[in-house]
Amino acid sequence: MAQRKMISVVVPCYNEENTITDLYEILTNLFHNELSSYDYEILFSDDHSKDGTRTIIRALCAKDPHVKALFNMANFGFSRNIFSAFRHAKGDCAFLVFGDLQDPPELLPDFVRKWEEGNLVVLGQKEKSDEGRGISLMRSLYYRIISWLSDSPQLKECNGYGLYDRKFLDVMNEVEEIQPYLKAVIAEYAPDCVFLPYHHHKSGRGKSNFNFYRNYDFAMQGITTSTKKLMRMATLLGVIVGLFSVIYAISVIVRKLIYGAAFPLGLASIQVGVFLLGGLILFFIGILGEYVLSINTRTMRKPRVVIAESLNMDGKKDGTR
Repeated sequence: MAQRKMISVVVPCYNEENTITDLYEILTNLFHNELSSYDYEILFSDDHSKDGTRTIIRALCAKDPHVKALFNMANFGFSRNIFSAFRHAKGDCAFLVFGDLQDPPELLPDFVRKWEEGNLVVLGQKEKSDEGRGISLMRSLYYRIISWLSDSPQLKECNGYGLYDRKFLDVMNEVEEIQPYLKAVIAEYAPDCVFLPYHHHKSGRGKSNFNFYRNYDFAMQGITTSTKKLMRMATLLGVIVGLFSVIYAISVIVRKLIYGAAFPLGLASIQVGVFLLGGLILFFIGILGEYVLSINTRTMRKPRVVIAESLNMDGKKDGTR
């Protein structure tokens, strides 16, 4: 008799007390019906929630041995939490779904079918979203910019929601960066990933954890991870402005020598030039700072995540990463 394949459902959590139980019921119903031929585990990785999320997860672990939990010692952030959870997934594949129910867990059978066709990575791709129009426009603009800047193809309208084969999980587990960028890893090591379109809902908690600052931080991580063009652009622009300044200075000197006092130097034009150059300098200093910050974060010699407590995790002790 062939050994049953195992699916690990990895659920990153942060303040999800309103949705955890619903998510658990949806998943267990799938595994008792459409996916009954598979073994499974549901791994909740809580990134130091402040509400009752952990209490609910403890209760689920107590009543169902398929449910496992990792409780982080502090809030380590979106990417670090995901990669830490993947290290503990035991399945032949891992299904990443977020605890706020914005991405539908009901599509798991569709992901599994595409995986059984031989695809190593099957990603959910938003074709419709219930988010506000302003957020959608900002996201669309971001994807246009990063696609133009990037040195590699970009995964548009994807947030990591999807199914990952064990071979790819092993690759991700070899990534040693403290602050890895999931989409960059997928783009580099799974360029032939396939997409499954879906409807992206509003957060089940009523408000997304991804506020403006966290979205900005995530966008900067994407830019500094996937492109060199901004720094090259700064160098090229510096050369162009420098050449223009030399030519302009020579023309001013020549005209002053020819026309003398009758030639006005033009204070307004000088002020405009100073403000323009000042703005460009500050912009590229900011971009350079983002790259330096990114390098500093990735080279820090410290654990990616420290786990304070684990539940139903066979052979895993507290404090592992």
